[in-house]
Amino acid sequence: MSELMKVGADWGDAGSFKPRTSGISGGLRILDAHARFFDSTIAGRRFMTGATITAINNATFTTATTGATATPVVGLWNPLNSQKYCIIEQAQLAVIMTALAATGPGGFAWMVSAGNAGITTGLTPINAGTFLAGGSVAKGFAGQALTGMTGTLVVLRGSGLGGGSAENVSFTATAVGMQTQAITQVENIDGSIVVFPGGVLALMATTTPVAHSVVPGLSWEEVPFLVTV
Repeated sequence: MSELMKVGADWGDAGSFKPRTSGISGGLRILDAHARFFDSTIAGRRFMTGATITAINNATFTTATTGATATPVVGLWNPLNSQKYCIIEQAQLAVIMTALAATGPGGFAWMVSAGNAGITTGLTPINAGTFLAGGSVAKGFAGQALTGMTGTLVVLRGSGLGGGSAENVSFTATAVGMQTQAITQVENIDGSIVVFPGGVLALMATTTPVAHSVVPGLSWEEVPFLVTV
């Protein structure tokens, strides 16, 4: 059996057999032959959801609301009969204060719920490769209530996303005292959260914000559901 590698790309359809490939120096190409999310994007498996500026000044955007009125800052629902995993890749968040007197969101946390079949709200995700809405088994959320959710949200873990006022109590900005703000952030989840069929994933504030809005985003890959042991 030959151990020779082909220099450069060797394109082929799914199911075809190809030799290992190398760069022009002969080094084996393993991870960085293309950009990080190229494979899932070009194969049509990568989807995104998000929103333009959305006000989050209500307890329904917080971890205190765990039922069907909960409103994810950003998130998704994978229907119970989808036969797909939703493998979370990245989340993005920009937080904007909209008044001088403001109360911060107190940090953000990821919440989850299992076994949900009848949610009636949500956004149609965008395919990252075609820029068209459609093709996803999931529903995206960015400011929509989880109407019809039968499960209860529980905190999974804190999020690396943040922003807005660092004070989770009322604070009024002056010429000499301004709220601390964070820049737009990206949380690289990298598959450490997988939403199984029936699952809901929701990013929520931990205190009720006042005078805060967000621009959120979420991306994931959808792959066939397989029985694992």
